[in-house]
Amino acid sequence: MARIAMSVLWPAFLMAGVLEGLIFVVVDPSELHWFDGPALGWSDQAVYTVTFLMLWGVLSLSGALTALLLRSADEVNSRRHVPF
Repeated sequence: MARIAMSVLWPAFLMAGVLEGLIFVVVDPSELHWFDGPALGWSDQAVYTVTFLMLWGVLSLSGALTALLLRSADEVNSRRHVPF
């Protein structure tokens, strides 16, 4: 189970870092606003952290769904517990 989890989480972690770098090359975190409303008011580090965690979560979910969909019908329908 740990091997499967790491095979999903580690690539997602790396790609979240790459995507965050690409996003914040273009976007200044101090200029973010709530849907055309007031400024976000968070520190730059807080914006970077929250963005990274959201990206990591979405990419991890994507990898986990891919791992789930790669299972055969026999694995899915068996009565024994098989992670992913």
